[in-house]
Amino acid sequence: MPSPILLFVDADACPVKQEIYRVAERFVRRGTALKVIVVSNSPIAVPRDDFIERVVVGAGMDEADNYIAERAGPGSVVVTADVPLAARAVKAGAETIAPNGKPFTEDAIGMTLATRNLMSDLRSAGAITTGPKPFAAGDRSRFLSALDAALMRLTRAGHGQA
Repeated sequence: MPSPILLFVDADACPVKQEIYRVAERFVRRGTALKVIVVSNSPIAVPRDDFIERVVVGAGMDEADNYIAERAGPGSVVVTADVPLAARAVKAGAETIAPNGKPFTEDAIGMTLATRNLMSDLRSAGAITTGPKPFAAGDRSRFLSALDAALMRLTRAGHGQA
């Protein structure tokens, strides 16, 4: 049996779970060995498909992030808006995508993490900053394209194949 592509979903606040399930189902129907692992701090509903696994971790800070980061690597995809988790996943060799479709890459993750830390420090010092842009329809479309492209790259590289 081929080693499946592992698609980890940082699920607690993920707005594109349904899109992930649809894209994954399309790849599975094409014969790609793929496992979607939905990781959350509390139970959430997931489709009852053999290729989808729900993992509920403890409620502690970063429990879901740690679960994903310890298992992600080459041949896997991580979907998260959490920049520190994205940095860990990229370092481990995983394809990493934000729910808005923005890929996290080795070339850009250092600057992304530095910007996130700077904004966090400014907020801690009392500065008023703007939060992330609201999730928009275009973000959903960009995410679908980015996820499809990441899975295609992995299958072309021989992951998830017999």
